[in-house]
Parts: sequence; C-alpha cells; structure tokens
Amino acid sequence: MTTITRAPATRAPALDLDARLALTSLAMDERLALAGAAVDVNSAHIAVDPLPEITIPQLPQTAVPAPYSTPLAALLHRAQARLMADGWTRECLVDEAGRRCPIGAIRREAASRWEADDACVLLLEAIQRDFTDDTIPSWNSRQTSPAPVLLCLGRAAELAHNRSI
Repeated sequence: MTTITRAPATRAPALDLDARLALTSLAMDERLALAGAAVDVNSAHIAVDPLPEITIPQLPQTAVPAPYSTPLAALLHRAQARLMADGWTRECLVDEAGRRCPIGAIRREAASRWEADDACVLLLEAIQRDFTDDTIPSWNSRQTSPAPVLLCLGRAAELAHNRSI
C-alpha cells in the first residue's frame, strides 16, 4: 500500500477590513464599467432628438405669496413686490418704462379705489412717523433710491397687519 503524503494546507492570511473594501471597490468598478459599455451597445440604435427647451411660465405679480393674512397688509406687500419688479420712479404714477411710484404700485395692486385709498392712508402714516408734514408725492420726490420707499411700504404693511386690517 502506498501512502501519499501531502503538504499541510496553508491558509492565506486573513485580510483586514481596509483590504477587503479595496478589493470590493475594484470588483465594483469593473462591473460598473462593463454595465456602462452594455448600455452604450444596447442603446446605440436609438436616435435621440434634442430635448425641447423648457420654459417656466412667469407667475403674475398678484400671485406673490404674502406673509400677511389681512387684506390691506397683503395689498401693501404686493405693492412693495410690484415696485421691486417694475422699478421705482419719483416723477409720476407710471413712467414710459413701466416704473411706478408707491401710489402707482398700490393702485395697480388694489382691487378697488377704496382699498387703494385706505392703503395710501397707512403708507402716509408710516411716512409721517419719521418725516412730519409730508405727503406721499413730496416725500417720494425727495428720495434718491427705492430703498426708503420699499422700507416704508413694509412698515405700512406691518401697521396694517398689527391692526388686523
């Protein structure tokens, strides 16, 4: 009887976590490259038209979400947004370029003349807290930028909101 002697089996040293992760990463990279090539081959016959240009419609300015729930406060907020969108002028209600003064913005956003008048009264009160004996047009014509006008419209909206009107 013959006996065969084999060399004792040697076990490969155990790999630590970093080595196993590196090997798995290499295997995954190879599989992803193979899958990408398969997608290219399988979709080569498909004719692709260029995507049509997608345009997002502009929302009307009346759809500007107002942080106020009261009607006059919301109106004054919309007038402020209207001035920011259309631009500000100090010479007239609306100029040729579409820029508006505060009264013009309020009138544009108001649902009625009475609502516009009430909003203008609140705006005048907000102006006269800092500038006594002024009217809206005289105060507006002395401004050098739209920043104080927008600030006073915001203050008037806060007044209306605090009064729940």
